[in-house]
Amino acid sequence: MKFIDETKILVKAGNGGKGCLSFRREKYIPLGGPDGGDGGDGGSIFVRATDGLNTLVDFRNKNTFRAENGGSGLSKNKKGKTGNDLIIDVPVGSMIFDTETQELICDLNQNQQSIKIVTGGKHGFGNTHFKSSTNRAPRKTTSGQNGEEKELKIILKVLADVGLIGLPNAGKSSILGAISMAKPKIANYAFTTTSPNLGVVLLNDYEKFVVADIPGLIKGASKGAGLGIQFLKHISRTRLLLHVIDLSFDNVDDVINDISTINEELKEYDGGLDKKDKWFVFNKIDLFTDKDLEKMKSILDKEIKDKKFYVSAKKNTGLKDLCNKVFEYIKE
Repeated sequence: MKFIDETKILVKAGNGGKGCLSFRREKYIPLGGPDGGDGGDGGSIFVRATDGLNTLVDFRNKNTFRAENGGSGLSKNKKGKTGNDLIIDVPVGSMIFDTETQELICDLNQNQQSIKIVTGGKHGFGNTHFKSSTNRAPRKTTSGQNGEEKELKIILKVLADVGLIGLPNAGKSSILGAISMAKPKIANYAFTTTSPNLGVVLLNDYEKFVVADIPGLIKGASKGAGLGIQFLKHISRTRLLLHVIDLSFDNVDDVINDISTINEELKEYDGGLDKKDKWFVFNKIDLFTDKDLEKMKSILDKEIKDKKFYVSAKKNTGLKDLCNKVFEYIKE
């Protein structure tokens, strides 16, 4: 399924039904009074978050939504039918904006959370409503009010505890596949991951956390280069970033350049990502002998003071300890 994380839709609440012009006409009552009923209220539109969706792709083919109009009033003082409300389901993590004012209307970050987006029009009055001591046969009625109408922009930000970042081919997807039940596409070429992948890491029956893997970042990503920039918003809600680094570079300088590139792009992105706690995960240690790995660790310990983990997604080495440490961090 194609991953779509932004869309625009038009929502139109139902119009109120018009009031009825009617007089009571029965045998032996030739001059009965007014009996025109009021119209029905128009239906409103609600937006509801649901766990059953993870993309906005359904809005690609349908982007206009209308609630039902209220029915017209009837004779014998019968009120018109109230228009049915309409519920639009969106993925959990959807942010709803008014495109005209740019105002954030709501941030739907819980399953079944809902909000009324537009309100249906009020009903019109039948002529019975206007009966008075001075006007016993009113012919006045009113039309129902128009329902509210808005153009909305929906932006989806996936909900995850931990975000995986790094250059293309660093092994982020391999790590996600090794620690969770997720099945991301993995291959030896840049931008194998072209949309965010989510994986649930189960430590036991009661302890778990969610990891998001986004497409690899490259130099200039914050200005539009590559694929990663359009998905950085999906890690803005995470509590912890894991910077995955390919340790198979020819020298330590390449590793340091990797770190500098990602740090620069996070800083340039307007979302406070550079302020988030970040741990370094050095992948592909299976390519090193024990002696060479210890030598590399010694050099990196001098260059990098942040928290570091050495793992192999291919051999599943060091991942259990990493997951346990991550869970301890996010549950604090």
